Amino acid sequence: MSPPPEGENFDHLITGNEVSYISTQKKRSNSDATEYPRRRATIAVSTHAPLAPPGRVPEPVCNGARPKCQLCSDLDAECVYREPGIKLDAGDKLILDHLARIEGLLHSSLMGPGQRSHRLALSSTSPATSNDTNLANEDLLIPKIPNNKLSAAGLGSWVNPPQNISISTMPKVHTTPALHLLQWPLIRDLVSRPYDPQNLLQLEMAREPLRMTPSPTGVGVLDLANAPAYVRAFFSHANIWYACVNPYTWPRYYRTALGKGFQDGPVSCLVLLVLALGAASRNGSIAFIPKDTQAPGLAYFAAAWNLLPSVMMRNSAIATQCMVLASAYLFYLVRPLEAWTLLSNVSMKLQLLFGNPSRVPAQWKELSVRVYWNALLYESDLLAELDLPHSGIVHFEEIVDLPGGFEEEEDDDDDEDYDDNGELIHDDNANEDRDHHHMTEMLSNGQVQQAGRDELWYFLSEIALRRLLNRVSHLIYQKDSSHTLSSLGPIVSELDFQLSQWYESLPQPVQFPLTQLPSNNPVQTVLRHRYNACRTIIYRPYILAVFENESVGADNEVLECCRRCLDSTLRQLEHITSHREGHLPYLWQGALSMVSQALLIMGATMSPTLSTLLPPPLRVDAIISGVVVEVERYSHLAPSLKLSADIIRDAERRRQIWLRSAGQRLFEG
Repeated sequence: MSPPPEGENFDHLITGNEVSYISTQKKRSNSDATEYPRRRATIAVSTHAPLAPPGRVPEPVCNGARPKCQLCSDLDAECVYREPGIKLDAGDKLILDHLARIEGLLHSSLMGPGQRSHRLALSSTSPATSNDTNLANEDLLIPKIPNNKLSAAGLGSWVNPPQNISISTMPKVHTTPALHLLQWPLIRDLVSRPYDPQNLLQLEMAREPLRMTPSPTGVGVLDLANAPAYVRAFFSHANIWYACVNPYTWPRYYRTALGKGFQDGPVSCLVLLVLALGAASRNGSIAFIPKDTQAPGLAYFAAAWNLLPSVMMRNSAIATQCMVLASAYLFYLVRPLEAWTLLSNVSMKLQLLFGNPSRVPAQWKELSVRVYWNALLYESDLLAELDLPHSGIVHFEEIVDLPGGFEEEEDDDDDEDYDDNGELIHDDNANEDRDHHHMTEMLSNGQVQQAGRDELWYFLSEIALRRLLNRVSHLIYQKDSSHTLSSLGPIVSELDFQLSQWYESLPQPVQFPLTQLPSNNPVQTVLRHRYNACRTIIYRPYILAVFENESVGADNEVLECCRRCLDSTLRQLEHITSHREGHLPYLWQGALSMVSQALLIMGATMSPTLSTLLPPPLRVDAIISGVVVEVERYSHLAPSLKLSADIIRDAERRRQIWLRSAGQRLFEG
C-alpha cells in the first residue's frame, strides 16, 4: 500500500495549521522507495484554539508569528509550536494531526452543562472558531419522546466521568458484549435457555492449555528453508496490524539470532516470533487448517515459547515487543485469554518503564510507544467482550505519544550487531557460519525492506477508532442507570458525527468505499468492518427501544436511527467471508461481532416496524444463513466460539418456527 501519488490535491485533509503534502520523495536503495513520503523536519503550530470541522467554513491559517501566532492572539488561546528535529512522514503527520483534531471533538462532547452552553454561544456568534459539533442544530435526530426509559439490559447513562478517569477507557461494568443481546425482548425468545454474559469467559478459563511438543531451539533443528518467504509475508501481511517491528533494523536482528543459533535471548525470541507470524499470515485463516494439522508457524512459536520465560523476566522494550508478538500469535490461534495474560504482563512492564522517562533509552522510545498502543488496543478489544480485570495501562494514555515513524538507518555497518538486550555491539567475527552466509546476505541486501514498509496509516487509524469505540461504551453502555430517548439523541448524533470525521480524515490508501463496492485491500476491508461495527453500536439503543415498545417506532426520527443501525449491520454481514481478511488479529472478535449483528437482524425480522426496514425476507434468510455457516466454521477453534455457533444456530431455527407460526396466525386471521 502506498501513499497517494504525487500531485494529488490534499486540501480536503490539510487544515490551516498543517504543512502541505511533500511531493518530492526521497530515493532509497530498493525498488519500493518511491512509496514513502519524504522525511523532513517541520515547524508548525501543534496546539491551537479549536477550529471548525473541515468543509463547513473556511479555516483560519497560522501565520507562524513568534512567540504567538496571529490566530492564537485573536482567539486568546495557547500557542504551542512543534520545533525542528521531529521527523515525520507526510502521510504519518496527516493522521497524527487529524487524530488530535478528532480527540478535540470527542472531548467537547463531555463538557458540563455550563461549559456546553458557553461553547454553543461561541458557535452561534463565531462558527469559524468553534470546535463544537453543533448539538444545538435543529435538524439533529433528537427524538421527542418524553419519559421513555430504555432498559438496563441495554444501556447506561451519559454521565461526565471523574477527572482522573479517561473517557477512552472501557467502563468496568458495561453492556456492550454480544451475549447481552440475549437479554433483549424478542431476541430472548430465540434462545432455549438463558445465558449469562459471563459464560464466554468461564468457558475460556476452563479451556485446556495450549500444548506444544517441546521444540529444542537451534539452527540445526529449525527449518529455515522458507524463512525469507515468511519474513516477506510478515512485513507484507502481519506487521501492518501491529507495526511494532522495525523493517530497517530487521536484517541486523536476524544476523544476531542466526549467529547465536536461535538458542537464547530476546533477539532470538523476536526473530522466531516474526517467522511464526509470517508463516501464519502466508497460509490464510486458521479456520481452514484441518483440525489434525499443525498450525502454520507453530514450530517457530514453540521454539520462541521456550525462550519466553527468561525474556519475561526482563523489563526492557524488546522484552515487551516479544510478548506482544507472542500474544499476536495466540490471537491467531484463537486463544484470547492466553493472549490477555501476556498483554497484562506487558502492561505492568510498560507502566514501570513509563513511570520515569529515564527508564526508556532514546533508541527504544519509538518501539515502546508502539508496544504501548498495541497493548492498549487489544486489551480494549478483550474488555469489550469479556469481564476481565483492567490492567491500568490506559492511565498512561495522555503521556504516551502517538507513533511517529521508525528511523531509517542510512548506513548499514556490517560489523555491527545486536546483543540479547537489543544493544548495538561491535564484533568482527559475528556470524561467520558459512552454511548460513547466503541467507544472511539475502536478508541484509534489501530484500526484506522491499517487502517491509514502516506502515503507520492503519495503525494510527485503528488507535483513533478504538478510542471512539471505548467512548461509545463509556457514554452509552455503562451499566449504572437508564437513558431516555430524549437524552440519548444528542449523544448519538455527536458520536456519529465524530465517526464521520474519523472516516473523512483517512488518507486515500486506507479510506474504504462507503458503498457496497468491494474494498481494495485487507486494510480497507478491516477498517470498514470496524467502522460499521462502531456505527451499529452507536445506534443500537434505538433498536432496543422499539423491541421494548413497538409504538416508539411511529416517530420518524427514531425510525431513521433504527434504519441507520440496521444498514450498518447488514453492511457487515452481506459479504461475510470478507471477515477473514482480519484473521490474524480479529478472528475471535470478528466472530462475536457477526453473532451480535445476526441476533440484531433476527430480532428485527420479528418486529412489524423494523422488518419494513430490511431487505426482502429471502435475502435476509440468506444473510443469516451465511453467518451461521461462517461462525460454525470457526466453532472448533475455541469453546467460546462453539457456544456462539450453538446460540446462533438455535436462534435461527427458532426464528424460522416463529415466522411460520406468525404467518399462519396472520393467514387464519
